[in-house]
Amino acid sequence: MRYVRMPIEVESPEEYGYARIRFNLSESSIADQKLSDLGLTIPDLPLLYGEHRGRIRLRELIAAEGQGLSPDDVLITTGAAGALFIIATALLRPQDHLVVVRPNYATNLETPRAIGCHVTNIDLKFEDGFRIDLDRLATAVTPATRLISVTCPHNPTGVMLSEAELRKLVEVARERGCYLLVDETYRDLSFAERLPVAASLGDHVISVSSLSKAYGVPGIRSGWLITNDPALQEIFLAAREQIAICGSVIDEWVAEQVMEQRTAILAKTLTEMRRRRDLVSDWIAGEDRLEWVKPSGGVVSFPRMKAEPPGGTVAFYRRLLEDHGAYVGPGHWFEMPDTYFRVGYGWPTSDELTSGLVAISAALRG
Repeated sequence: MRYVRMPIEVESPEEYGYARIRFNLSESSIADQKLSDLGLTIPDLPLLYGEHRGRIRLRELIAAEGQGLSPDDVLITTGAAGALFIIATALLRPQDHLVVVRPNYATNLETPRAIGCHVTNIDLKFEDGFRIDLDRLATAVTPATRLISVTCPHNPTGVMLSEAELRKLVEVARERGCYLLVDETYRDLSFAERLPVAASLGDHVISVSSLSKAYGVPGIRSGWLITNDPALQEIFLAAREQIAICGSVIDEWVAEQVMEQRTAILAKTLTEMRRRRDLVSDWIAGEDRLEWVKPSGGVVSFPRMKAEPPGGTVAFYRRLLEDHGAYVGPGHWFEMPDTYFRVGYGWPTSDELTSGLVAISAALRG
């Protein structure tokens, strides 16, 4: 495999230095939580090799979200990124073909490229409300297609599939004899009805999620993949064992406690994220240099400049950071023009979000 660092990682706030950013609107999660925020004190755990599939209670809690799923259908991974890496390296060969919705989380694009796969991108368009053209996607599938890859709710736009659209994707993959991968990391932050766990809709469907985005605990690196195909699960388990044997017993203990509290955590989080989405919506309505598609889930949005700002986009991003101390995710992080940018409204404080939006407006005017 040929690895290339992704722009979203090279230019991440972690790499750039949080101390240089006052208003960080580039993040794609809610605010980072502390153990004390969750009421947790880590017990005196034995630091042994854990269950290779992950703690049984944790897998039970995850499986309970999907009709007909069992703990054996769940594999705990090192975040959603670990799940995506396992799926790609276990399923794909250089001669395989993928159909991938774009823009997308960079790992969904870069790992298949590192393997050497042929990728057909289904590009989402602002003019279509960033909705997937399902007919175009179906036409892109060929006899060589091994995998269809989508995210829902979508990062970076926050747009969601309807249940009918999800079920149509499931049927397209079934008819064409390929797998459907649904990255549902933001599923628990759906502002309307949550969709079914995709993997519960067919044994050719693979779900991926984590606790990083909706629960604000990216530091415990706990994610999972779900498939109810036992043979496929065995392949993924083999990959997991060869990469890391098992997960961290501390991380998985924390993840289990978070999942036990998920209903209470999500009720509070969703209320606050709806309020923040409305705050961004009101700002966009009064900002004549921008337009957007209002998100249906997640904690990110993807506004578009109506025209090039004074000095061009490079000057805009420089002004935004150097003059105003604000940071957003530029379009090139997602292989899109830099007239688009990702605004994350879940991670900063409410005051920082408001100040960051004011900074964007100022930088747009030069």
